[in-house]
Parts: sequence; structure tokens; C-alpha cells
Amino acid sequence: MIGLVLTENAAQVGVEPFFMELIAGMEQVLAPTGAGVLLLVVTDLAAELATYRRWAGEGTVEAVVVANIVHVDVRPETLAALGLPAVLAGRYTGPAKLPCVVTDDAGAMTAAIDLLVTLDHRVIGRVSGPAGLVHTAERTAAMHAAAEHLGLRVRIVEADYSAEAGVRATRELLAGRPAPTAVLFDNDVMAAAAEEDLMRSGLRVPDQVSLLAFADSPLCELAVPPLSAMSIDAHEHGVSLGRAVLDVLTRAAQQDRAGPPIRMRQRASTGPAPGRAN
Repeated sequence: MIGLVLTENAAQVGVEPFFMELIAGMEQVLAPTGAGVLLLVVTDLAAELATYRRWAGEGTVEAVVVANIVHVDVRPETLAALGLPAVLAGRYTGPAKLPCVVTDDAGAMTAAIDLLVTLDHRVIGRVSGPAGLVHTAERTAAMHAAAEHLGLRVRIVEADYSAEAGVRATRELLAGRPAPTAVLFDNDVMAAAAEEDLMRSGLRVPDQVSLLAFADSPLCELAVPPLSAMSIDAHEHGVSLGRAVLDVLTRAAQQDRAGPPIRMRQRASTGPAPGRAN
């Protein structure tokens, strides 16, 4: 059994298609070996660390996958001290020598900004995930770098990936002056909820504001209008993690792996900046 502990709201995990696809990809690789994924949702870091200690003591799992890597992350060192094999889903530069599966979040953000610039957007907002996450910081750094290079005005409001937080943060962004003509979201749930709220309020998407989500899913495809998204194949990402876990368990050569590429899926929620349509 391979363990995966998420420090999230359990209801939030239930509506995040990404996690379910990720686990399905892991199990595709692990199932032929007789292994599966044990998912546990806990309330905080202390509970996550306690779970690792219990699993190590009881021999519940053979290895774990660690998600949502943060700056100064204590989990890799804790797992190394426990002797519990682990694979990290994200970039990690700390002292513990554990294999990582890394995606190019900075490159994806640059591509998203480039698309919006071609559509004449010059004031861009973003509803981000928690700032402490490494991939959030990578996106933020890339967004600020692009803004400086291209002469854009950007503003970021931090949220927690939930639908409610996405709506609140979007309202805050659009109340600013100048209001952004395009808003990026760090996940699909926040983007879909914000779009529904905007449409109910009478704001037209994309005529008055363009929207673009990170993490594509059926939520994006079924939204009205369908949401543009930076799409990562979550199932294939899970496959990469599963293969890295097998390398750890078989003591094969361990090295960092590149996750699947993040590709643009442009849909009807993204259009020219107001007043710039041809």
C-alpha cells in the first residue's frame, strides 16, 4: 500500500477532479504489483506528521507520496528519519535526498500571460492558492517577471482553492482600480465558481472580463462559457508518480522526473480586452 496524506478540507478534496485523476494514474502503475493508494485527509500538518509516524510504526504502507510541497518543508526530513520511503510531488531543495516529480509551473504562467498579452490585456489579476506552496511561489515569480518585462499591471489575491474563496477574491480584484480585464485562477474550482458569480451579477465573460484557470477538468469544459485552462494531464502525472514510487521500492536509480507538460486549452472564457475586439 502507498500512502497519500492531504492536508485539505475533505469536502474540497471531493470536488477536486485533479486528485481523483492523480490517484487513478498512480494505481494504474501500482495495481499490477498488488499495491494500491491509501488516501487520508487530515486537518493540519501535525496530524499529517502523526500519520506518517503511525504508518511507519505499524508498517501500514511501503512508501508515501508527499503533495503540496511548501517552503522550509519539514515532511521530507521527517520521513527520512522514520525510514519511510517517499516521492515528492513538486520541487524540493531541502536537505533530505528524496526523488521529486516536477512540473513547469513557471513556464505555464509565462504562457498564460503571453496569451493574454496577445489579446491586448494589460491589467491582469490572479486568484492564487496559498502563498506558502512552492508551485504557487513559482507561478507568482513568473507572473511578476512577465509583468516587468512587458509593462503590465498585475495584482494577486491569495485564496484557499475553495469555491467561496474564489468568488470573494474575484470580487476584490474587480473592485480595484483599474480593474483587471483578465483574471487567472490557480485551480478550476475557484474559476468555475467565480465565473458563475460574475454571470449572475450581469458581468459578461469574456466581453467584459476574461477568465483562465490552472488545472483543466470537466468543470472547465462544462462551465458557461467553457473556461480556458492551462491543462496538465493529472492521470499521466499520477503515472509518473507511480513509476517513481516503484523505483524507490525496487531500489532502482532514483532521480527527479519531469511531470507531464502543461498545455493551453483556449476556450470561450478568454477573449480580447474590452474595447480591443476586432
